[in-house]
Amino acid sequence: MKTLELLQNRRSRYQLDRKISLSHQELLDLIDEVTAQVPDAFNMQSQRLLVVTGENQDALWNRVFEVFEGKVPREKVDSFRAGYGTILYFYDQEVTEEMAGKFTTYADKFPHWAAQSLAMLQFSLWVALREAGIGASLQHYNPVIDHAVKQMFDLPETWVLDAQMPFGLASDTPSPKQLQDIRQRVFQR
Repeated sequence: MKTLELLQNRRSRYQLDRKISLSHQELLDLIDEVTAQVPDAFNMQSQRLLVVTGENQDALWNRVFEVFEGKVPREKVDSFRAGYGTILYFYDQEVTEEMAGKFTTYADKFPHWAAQSLAMLQFSLWVALREAGIGASLQHYNPVIDHAVKQMFDLPETWVLDAQMPFGLASDTPSPKQLQDIRQRVFQR
């Protein structure tokens, strides 16, 4: 597909199931390759991903529901849990602090640049998954779930959770995308 078609086909998909068009290994290979190719300021490589599937997928979303003490509708959480998996996106604060120590002129920028790189990675994986026939959405239950996620998966305290991307075979049809007049967003002189 051409770039614009790929961008247009990337949409939030909420009704997911465990079937996907790739084998588990093909999925992991795709995630690895996209992660390796996404640019990162100073090549700091601070992104950290945890791909959660199977029983861990169920446990993750059950824990999200518990942490929110029922304030998030069960049906919504269940729609994410029903997917094949979830990609948890982090950046490693240890890396950004190390880079800040090496490049003091830019010290305060490294967390921002790490977030930029994570955003590019999230979007790139979303598009790559969609191209492979897999639906996804980007969720932000952090920081409420941060401690629970780190505890569940025994993750380092230096990992900063940024987003969650449940994915699977999508059975819903996205409604038409509402676009603001592009001249309100893109200017030229």
